[in-house]
Amino acid sequence: MTNTDLAPPPADPRWRVAHLPFLTAVSMALVLCAASVGYFTGGSGAALGAALGVLIVTLSYTMSTLVIAWADTVRPALLMPLALLTYVVKYSLLGVVLSYGVSTNWSGKSALGWGIVAGVVVWTGVQAWWFTAIRRPK
Repeated sequence: MTNTDLAPPPADPRWRVAHLPFLTAVSMALVLCAASVGYFTGGSGAALGAALGVLIVTLSYTMSTLVIAWADTVRPALLMPLALLTYVVKYSLLGVVLSYGVSTNWSGKSALGWGIVAGVVVWTGVQAWWFTAIRRPK
């Protein structure tokens, strides 16, 4: 297979990751909110758990975005295998973290779960809003 057989790269591939700075800022604000709510409802353990939950989602979604954007710019045929591999790795690590967390007596484990839920809902909502209202790829 020669280079001429490959699809040409997009004119400006940066749109694939243009949302990351904004979503990271929103996520950091959510970390502070989650930690505050956790602290006022369950103390320092809950504050740490809630903040960690949001951070786990932020790192997970950022990793997926970067891997998918890279694969799409380098070779679109790699997109599906690398995306699936990324999801397998992410959910395996999340499963290990959550199974360890459930088996402990740590006071922040419930807040960790709520932080993960909040992170998923906020990240997904803001990303959907970004792509529909703010930045439409051409």
